[in-house]
Amino acid sequence: MEYVTAVPHPRTEAAETGPAARRGRRSLAVALLFGAVGAAVALLASRQEWCSGVAAVAGGDLELSAKGSDVTGVPAALAVVGLAALVAVFAVRRAGRFLVASLLALSGAGAVAAAVLGADDSSALDDKAAQASGNAATTIDALTHTAWPYVAAGGGALILVAGILAVIYGAAWPSMGGRYERSGAPRPKKQKAVDPDRPEDLWKALDRGEDPTGA
Repeated sequence: MEYVTAVPHPRTEAAETGPAARRGRRSLAVALLFGAVGAAVALLASRQEWCSGVAAVAGGDLELSAKGSDVTGVPAALAVVGLAALVAVFAVRRAGRFLVASLLALSGAGAVAAAVLGADDSSALDDKAAQASGNAATTIDALTHTAWPYVAAGGGALILVAGILAVIYGAAWPSMGGRYERSGAPRPKKQKAVDPDRPEDLWKALDRGEDPTGA
């Protein structure tokens, strides 16, 4: 019986090592790095002090401060969403991958916007001042802000870049649990050789449409 050995097409090998493939690998590495670092930075910055001030209470002046999570929880929440979307990009294909990549980009954009808007927000400190004084009309004085909101915005920007790369190059990225060769064709199954001394092998070959007596 004759067996035919499949030979890889030269165009397939060229496509796997060509400029498009190299761009895909570079974009994948950059997106993973930017997405992971951006989410970590945004989460870290949200736990730091964003603003501080002084509130006038009955016993004198009281110094108060607010963390990023006190001002707004949006950057941290969107950082978690972006990190989940970055992982989910490799679990879906085609239209699903584009949608998840878009969610990744939107998460980064939303984190940037929320962090920038929260940089000058004093409502969290005003609430603390009102609670400390027992007077809802009490507001904070001598308000100062730190650079941490802009650090959170920088983390969101990295997530945004990762999302943009996923939208543009994500179609060329690998998927989890792929059952196909790199060429995209199903992996061929090797047929077991027919033993002419085993009648069951002869019948199985005939069921497959093969000639068990062929040389």
